[in-house]
Amino acid sequence: MSVAMIEEKNTLNTDRPNPIEGTRLRLRPVDLKDANYIYSLRTDPRYNRYLSPVSGTVDNQRHWIEQYFERERGGTEYYFVIERKDNNTPCGVVRIYDIRDSQFTWGSWILDENKPVKAALESALLVYDFGFQHLKKEKAVFDVRLDNEKVISFHAGFGAIETRRDDINAYFVLSKEMFQNTREKFARIVR
Repeated sequence: MSVAMIEEKNTLNTDRPNPIEGTRLRLRPVDLKDANYIYSLRTDPRYNRYLSPVSGTVDNQRHWIEQYFERERGGTEYYFVIERKDNNTPCGVVRIYDIRDSQFTWGSWILDENKPVKAALESALLVYDFGFQHLKKEKAVFDVRLDNEKVISFHAGFGAIETRRDDINAYFVLSKEMFQNTREKFARIVR
């Protein structure tokens, strides 16, 4: 799988990042029109179990996205809708945030029932490619709720190292070097 930035620009702001294209998925920057979709994911008990609670309405989500655009322009946060390439159907979201010095954090990762086979693996590869290649950072840091054993196992299998735990989360780091050592193995799986 090679990551290619699509030449099409987002309709709201031509300075926004281009979508990131994979084998079956693309990550495209969130737009105001995505507020309903994001709100429905964030409030659906099938998908929000391991996320911070959400309150408010779709209008609050739209307002949050408007505020997010400022952080995106400042290069401190990127929020993507995960889309199927075969039919352009949204199948999830992911955020890259707390971008500083040599690291980035990623999370708010949700995949819904529309996801294709191997979507978790492919979307993670796209996130890491964006963080390590586009942002040129040296490590990814993130946390996972302790009771989310499936995702903890996923990240460990990817090569992420658990650095600590508290009462709620397990904290991980994945270096660019470690990712580069395992990337091709995982890329072959999603081809």
